[in-house]
Amino acid sequence: MKNNIFNSHNMTIRKGINDDLPEMLQLFTATIDEICKKDYDLQQLEAWKSGAENKERWMKMMRDQHVLIALTENKMVGFCTLDQGNYIDLLFVHKDYQHKGIASMLYNWVEKEALQHHERELTANVSKTARPFFEKNGFQVVMEQTVYVKGIAMMNYKMAKTLIF
Repeated sequence: MKNNIFNSHNMTIRKGINDDLPEMLQLFTATIDEICKKDYDLQQLEAWKSGAENKERWMKMMRDQHVLIALTENKMVGFCTLDQGNYIDLLFVHKDYQHKGIASMLYNWVEKEALQHHERELTANVSKTARPFFEKNGFQVVMEQTVYVKGIAMMNYKMAKTLIF
């Protein structure tokens, strides 16, 4: 399949297609529920998950962003999206596949994509949960920020990494 970007013995990374959306949304909500509950309260988790209901935003993302899907045995185990060539919009790994290098693999492909387009910097708005991962990958906190989702205040971090060619 020419859409595959990367194949190893147990992992495939390929470009996302519209048919991936239902599984992406499921992975998004389940991951927030399970993995982010140590950093955010129930109200915040519910507000965050409600983002899955905004079908227009997801369709636009599929159309306008660079979307990568990680698969293991034909099961979606993660996804990452790059907007405008330099902003990591979404990076989620399936709750049952945490700490297996999936996020790192997706991130490395996204960074490679940014470098190919001569981007000087990558940025992301990062949850408390994801902050250690981004720091490990060379990102620094630009600022702590409070965002409001459906009127619920949530803290996250604007993070950036300078890219070296």
